[in-house]
Amino acid sequence: MIDAIAFKYRTGTPWMDLPEHFGSWKGVHNRLRKWAADGTWEKVFTALLARADAEGDLDWVVAVDST
Repeated sequence: MIDAIAFKYRTGTPWMDLPEHFGSWKGVHNRLRKWAADGTWEKVFTALLARADAEGDLDWVVAVDST
């Protein structure tokens, strides 16, 4: 499921053109919308960010352009 979603956004392909080996494009699209609505993506991102930070893989440098 995540591979299908990543493929869609990486390639920019329309949902209906998602390769069949990913399963039903409608199922993938519905799951993406469900996960967005229920906060699943935010939880995944937060967990990945925390792990990367704990392993020292992040540089917390912020650049602000005031132009």
